[in-house]
Amino acid sequence: MIVVEMETVKLAQIVMKWFPDMLPFLNQKELDSMIILRDGLTILEPEDAMEIIQFSICEHQNSAFLH
Repeated sequence: MIVVEMETVKLAQIVMKWFPDMLPFLNQKELDSMIILRDGLTILEPEDAMEIIQFSICEHQNSAFLH
């Protein structure tokens, strides 16, 4: 039986762990976004972290255009 350890973190935690130099380029709303990680933060790979960050930025840009 496989046990999946899901974890909910703020995008800021992902950015701080993998790409802290990106912090000044993200706004507080983006950094406060809640992200659900299927296997938790400890095994998140840098490529996956970057994909999550990019997707989150796109989502916030899309919602800004809708208002």
